[in-house]
Order: sequence, then C-alpha cells, then structure tokens
Amino acid sequence: MNKVKVKFYGVRGSIPVCGKEFQRYGGNTTCIRILREEANRVAILDAGTGIRMLGKELIRDGVTQNIINIVFSHFHWDHIQGFPFFAPAYNPDQRIGILAMGRKGKVHDIKGIFSKQMQEEYFPIQMDTMGARFEFYAYGDKETIFGAHVKSIPQFHKYHGGSYGFRLDDEGVSLVVCTDLEHVNGIDASIVDFAKGADLLIHDGQYTTAENNGVFKGWGHSTWEQAAEVARLAHVKKLIITHHDPDHNDDFLDGLEQECQKVFPNSLFAKEGMEVLVG
Repeated sequence: MNKVKVKFYGVRGSIPVCGKEFQRYGGNTTCIRILREEANRVAILDAGTGIRMLGKELIRDGVTQNIINIVFSHFHWDHIQGFPFFAPAYNPDQRIGILAMGRKGKVHDIKGIFSKQMQEEYFPIQMDTMGARFEFYAYGDKETIFGAHVKSIPQFHKYHGGSYGFRLDDEGVSLVVCTDLEHVNGIDASIVDFAKGADLLIHDGQYTTAENNGVFKGWGHSTWEQAAEVARLAHVKKLIITHHDPDHNDDFLDGLEQECQKVFPNSLFAKEGMEVLVG
C-alpha cells in the first residue's frame, strides 16, 4: 500500500499569533504538506504563513521536483499571505502550480489574486519578478493529478464564493481535508458522505459551541463537536482538528482536545510540526 505522510506547518485561522502561550500548537496560519512517500512527491495545501518554513525545509533537504503544486481551499488572506515568502518561488528553475479545485468556470484570474497582494504598494517584489515559472489551473470537481484521484466539494464559508474541501484517494489511502466550513442547521450530510470511510479527516474546529452560537454565528467555521460528529457519522479512522482560533492558547486547546477524545477517541488537535502517516 502506498503511504501518504501529512505534516502541518500552519494550524491557525484568521491571523498568525505569537507569544509563549502559543508555542506548543504554533501561531502560523494554514499550510499542510502532503508527501507521497513511495514517489517522494510533495504537494501543498494552502499558503498561509506556515509555508515559509515549509519552503525553507524543501531547500534545506534538497527536495527537487519538476513542479510543486499548491492546492487552495479558497483565497482568504490567512490562506495566501505566506506565498510571497515561499523560497522555492524565487528559483528560476522551479515550476509552481497554483491549483483551484472545484472552480473550473467560476474563477478566471487566479494570477491576479496573488499579484494584487504583491503589488508595489504592499510588497517590494512583484509576482512576475519572483523567478519561478507559475502555472495556474482552475480544475473541476474530479481530477487525476500525478496518479492520485482528487475530488472537491463546495462548503459553506459565507463570503466570496465559499471554500472547497478535498478528498485524495491514492492506491488504497484516503485523506479528506475540510477546513473553513460552517455546518448550518445541523451537520452537512454532503460533507459526511464526502468523508465516508477516510483514513484521515482533517476538519475545521475554530470555535467552541458557545462562540459558534454567539457572536461568531455565520462566520463560516465549525466547532470540534461538529468535526467529531462528522468523523463519527462518516466512520473515518482518524480525526485531526485544525484552523485554531487566534484567541485559543495552548492550555485552552489542550482542554478542548481532551473533551474531543472523549467523543471520538482517535482524534488530535493539529500542532505545527505534527507529522502523521496515513495508510
């Protein structure tokens, strides 16, 4: 069986945070590396501030790959803000694929999304002068990418076209990532069906139930209880909660993780540097 290794480089939502109370879980925004061990091929999910360290590691470890693909769940600031600091993007010999799954025919200027945040008013280097060769793809709901079957699903994330979840099925290994989604009027049955039987489900859990029912209702995120219920109903093997709220410190997240494990025992809260072997 092929092995897929998942490593977390950023696990925060909304905005990066720093301080001694955030050291164990980390303060960088969303970035996940997916490594197909047998093929030694790296793909990246989202380019929050965590992608800076990922880029440094790829260079340090001498990772060479014809094209490095970065798949985006959506283009909110916390999921793209690390991109200008991704070191391989400055290598003229490197091709980088910018992939928007599920958005074929729905988004027409992916390059513009990244170029705007790097225009000279905001950043000293513009995208066209970074060095790497960029390729932009808006894919449909089902694609085969480097031999792996990748599916996407639209999620309720209130603003600007929502977000998309992903499912990777690769030689008997199944990985589902559903971040930046809100379950409205009960658990979204389509998400449960999408995650059915997965080896690993990575799911948004930014808010507590009290927060989600209060001021943050409608803000487009889930609770750990909802994530655990999706995992239970979908019969997934392992659950990891991510996209932690910037106001939730290490001790607070420890408490939530313990509560989650009472409901779904094979669950963890994501930490920067955490590496999980799937399959």
